[in-house]
Amino acid sequence: MRTVAWVALVTFLIDQASKWLVVHVMELDRKLAIDVWPPFLNFRMAWNNGINFGLFGGGDNTRWVLISVALGIVLFVLLWLRRDPPGPAALVAGGLLVGGALGNVVDRLLYGAVADFLNMSCCGLDNPFAFNVADIAIFAGAVGLVLLPGRQTGAKAGKKGS
Repeated sequence: MRTVAWVALVTFLIDQASKWLVVHVMELDRKLAIDVWPPFLNFRMAWNNGINFGLFGGGDNTRWVLISVALGIVLFVLLWLRRDPPGPAALVAGGLLVGGALGNVVDRLLYGAVADFLNMSCCGLDNPFAFNVADIAIFAGAVGLVLLPGRQTGAKAGKKGS
């Protein structure tokens, strides 16, 4: 579980530092758009008060529901990883998911919405959506938890085969 905690902490800090730098230091919240390496990487300010791509966005009640759901998922993942510890790669994946989810929870608490700013396009396709480091970590963590094998030790492996 130490791996999960360290990965979650580093992920959370990178997410929050990137948001603080881009939104407040670079003043993206005022400028709304900064072309970094067009079209591959642009900063586009988007306050997401819903779930992915702003779906189910709403008022203050939605904000608290989404905070509660995110914290519930974090608790579930932590309990699951503690109860049935997977291999090291899946522990990293769990840490990514937890750190990213907590980063977005802090945004909702501080701003009332998640600060999304990364926008990437390529090959003639214009992507209208923005995301953040926490979103990348949540996605990578969820995929990792699904695809990476768990660790089965002697007693547990024998019971599952029965």
